[in-house]
Amino acid sequence: MAAIFAEVALRAAKEHLTHEAYLWELATHERDLRIQRRTTRLLRASGLPAEKTFRTLDLGKLPSAIQVQMARLKSGTFLEIATNVVAIGKPGVGKSHALAAVGHELVTQGHPVLWLPTSTLVQRLLAAKRDLRLPQELAKLDKFACVILDDLGYIQQDRDEMEVLFTFFSERYERKSIMLSTNLVFSEWERIFKHPMTALAAIDRIVHHSVILDMMEVESYRATEATIFQQAQETNAETASLK
Repeated sequence: MAAIFAEVALRAAKEHLTHEAYLWELATHERDLRIQRRTTRLLRASGLPAEKTFRTLDLGKLPSAIQVQMARLKSGTFLEIATNVVAIGKPGVGKSHALAAVGHELVTQGHPVLWLPTSTLVQRLLAAKRDLRLPQELAKLDKFACVILDDLGYIQQDRDEMEVLFTFFSERYERKSIMLSTNLVFSEWERIFKHPMTALAAIDRIVHHSVILDMMEVESYRATEATIFQQAQETNAETASLK
């Protein structure tokens, strides 16, 4: 307000604004600037990939049911009841992009979000456990309304690593939201947690209140792009041979 009060006062005088309208202009500027600074701060702390937003996400390539789910997730209301989101699909179908896009929307709404590869989170928790500060590390993570874990299926854990990840799931259960992407259907989660009962307990905590984005039947955009590129090369080669 201090930076613009004089400028706004001159404009208010020219436009014959009331004192109340003048104060409204100042307050509105202050509010907008605070929101802008908060969004910048939250985005910097989130670790979200900058390019993976709704603007760059081709929703048309996703099934209509998932498009409806994404529209609902975009509102951020799922955070109110600590709902989890699981994107399941083969590599290259846009799981990470979909979750990151939702993450960006949450940040603009003022929600603290953290994006991490699952392997990075596991190592972070494991280091905290070794240093006898696991509760403090979990408390730091608890400050985020939503933690987005990318690529759950690409980690092969030993017992200690499995235990800290399970602890993280348990700590947030019915309190704070988790969003995760994985190339493993739930029946294959035993490969991560090593023990059937532990895998079942982990699935229960994630799925109990959840939205499942089933992308198993979605075609890989990377594979599609590779096919198009190969066809273009073959066409160019044929054209060159004719010349």
